[in-house]
Amino acid sequence: MTPRQLSRQTGVFSVPLERIINPGHPLLILAAKIDWASFDTAFGSLYDPGNGRPGKPTRLMVGLHYLKHTFNLSDEQVVARWVENPYWQYFCGMTDFTHEFPIDPSMMTKWRKRLGGGGMEKLLAGTIAAGLKTGVIDGNSFMKVNVDTTVQEKAITYPTDAKLYHKMREKLVDAAKSLGVDLRQSYRFVSKNALFMQGRYSASRQPKRSRREVKKVKNYFGRVLRDVERKVAGRADTPSWFTGLVEFARRLHAQKRDGKGKIYSIHAPEVECISKGKAHKKYEFGCKVSIAASSRDNFVIGAMAVHGAPYDGHTLAGALEQVERLSGLNVGEVFVDKGYRGHDYTGSAIVHVARRGTRKLGAALRKWMRRRSAIEPVIGHIKNDGRLGRNWLKGAEGDRMNAILSASGYNMRKLLGWLLFLLAFIRPSAKNQWYNAPLPLAPTGAPA
Repeated sequence: MTPRQLSRQTGVFSVPLERIINPGHPLLILAAKIDWASFDTAFGSLYDPGNGRPGKPTRLMVGLHYLKHTFNLSDEQVVARWVENPYWQYFCGMTDFTHEFPIDPSMMTKWRKRLGGGGMEKLLAGTIAAGLKTGVIDGNSFMKVNVDTTVQEKAITYPTDAKLYHKMREKLVDAAKSLGVDLRQSYRFVSKNALFMQGRYSASRQPKRSRREVKKVKNYFGRVLRDVERKVAGRADTPSWFTGLVEFARRLHAQKRDGKGKIYSIHAPEVECISKGKAHKKYEFGCKVSIAASSRDNFVIGAMAVHGAPYDGHTLAGALEQVERLSGLNVGEVFVDKGYRGHDYTGSAIVHVARRGTRKLGAALRKWMRRRSAIEPVIGHIKNDGRLGRNWLKGAEGDRMNAILSASGYNMRKLLGWLLFLLAFIRPSAKNQWYNAPLPLAPTGAPA
């Protein structure tokens, strides 16, 4: 027997993964370049081995999130496909082929909540470190950086006043029923009919009739709200969540069309309306996301979700601070568009704002100024091929985590594509023998 065979005892019906997978697969090569031990060190303090049932391996949870955002899958889909794919199992640290689900999909949500946005930044930093190890990027890639913003849209329906009033009335009625509050009338059917007619009048370009139906839905909502307030006034056993719901409903009922801090979603009140001036989509509902990519390699080295719809120039300082924190290197020059004029960045990096009349600039600087627009297709790929185009994670912290994980998925796709091209079209030289090195035994990783 070889030392590898003696290193573990194989079960009767288990099949070692190294017997059925190709050692030259790009996903396996990439797995060898990721520093899995760094995740154990970063996340180990968040778990208590003496409290509750044993945790899952950190490499398994990190690997599942990498695969989820690399192939644009949901939590349920990535867990289901993991059982069918031996390469995914090896990537997540398994040594034998497994026929059972590794976790319940809901554990991925709980794991993200425990780590938060700061923990997700470790995953993005892991892809940057893997890019440096594989040679996709090097230290000079951080000297010139392109930065731009986009909108991360939330997974909500298009907000209209009628839909918001109707949905809020339904939540008030259900909450009152759960507390045993007997309302005078729920307006369930008449409100639903008025909402239906409002949509028909709006589609047929009859604005007066449409506004009349909106007024009806708002009146029904207001009657239920006032009835609830009368019935629960003075009750000592009213829970805090119900009081907060009533306050939220009162705020929705009082908001004006042109007011600030409007509510655009009942289940996601953090959603903001951002006007982009696009012909096909005038308004987008979500939050702003700042993306930083290396100008030479188009490798994402920073992704940050910001709320409050700030001016683009006011997000530059935070974006560059994140890049330097994740990479450990200083940024030399930054190239941005005209939306960053009047920025408040005061660091050591030189900021170049794209403008007309660049003839007075040197030829090299003109080339990098033209290169600034290379970040636009990067954002497009993150949104279309990843999960930045529609965010399903809950709350403002979910916006932050989804932006970082989407950027990590883009980097993973770029690394896999680079390795596939390298192995398919370039013969490995003696200088780069790691391309066809023997397959290492996958460690299971420390339990989380």
